[in-house]
Amino acid sequence: MSDLTGPELDFLHHAIDLAREGRADELAALVDAGLPVNLTNPAGDTLLILAAYHEHPDTVDALVQRGADTERQNDRGQTALGAATFRRQTRSVELLLAAGADPAGGAKSALDLARFFELDDMVALLEAPRP
Repeated sequence: MSDLTGPELDFLHHAIDLAREGRADELAALVDAGLPVNLTNPAGDTLLILAAYHEHPDTVDALVQRGADTERQNDRGQTALGAATFRRQTRSVELLLAAGADPAGGAKSALDLARFFELDDMVALLEAPRP
């Protein structure tokens, strides 16, 4: 049972919707004002996972710049990098890798997903040497 009020829950749902919809500037402003950057929905999806899965690289970038945990897993063992890989979102994958996301991290790693679905371009990107 939650101790949050209806308006508080509505606010948190709104923040999660901003990540899902790719409204990077609005979400960044909320995080800058104190919203937890690793806010998680009931399925364990963080704002970063939602932004990556719904193909919003600008939102991924805004969250990464504000310290979002690239290794957090949802309840299914998926990471933001796995979500971006599955959706073949090169820019989000590059941003997450640059932020230190582990291609082999998570119960269902990005590398495993790319290999399973034969996403050869993603395998190459995930296995490419990094500076």
